[in-house]
Amino acid sequence: MSRRPRRNHSPAFKAKVALAAVKGEKTLAELAQQFDVHANQITAWRTQLLEGAAGVFGSDGGSAAAEPAIDVKTMHAKIGELTLVNDFLAGALGKAGLLPGAKR
Repeated sequence: MSRRPRRNHSPAFKAKVALAAVKGEKTLAELAQQFDVHANQITAWRTQLLEGAAGVFGSDGGSAAAEPAIDVKTMHAKIGELTLVNDFLAGALGKAGLLPGAKR
C-alpha cells in the first residue's frame, strides 16, 4: 500500500469544510468523502473554527489595529543611524582603495 503525499490545504478550503461540518446537513463520513479529507481532520478544523469564532466579535480587535505594532519614529531614527554608518564605511573603503568604483 502506497502512502498519499502530504497535502497542504488553503485556509479558504479549510473554512469551507469546517462551515459545512458546523451546518450539520451531512455526516462527517459524507463530508470526508465529498472533500477527500479524513473525518478527524474535519473535526479538528470545525473545533478551530468554533474556538476562533469569538475572536471575530471581540471588542479588543479594533484597538489593536489602531495602534501600530512598530514605533515609526524609532524605525526612522535607526534608518538614519545606519545610513550614516554606511556612508562612513563607504568613504573609508574608498580611501583605502578597497571599494570597487570608488575614486581616491
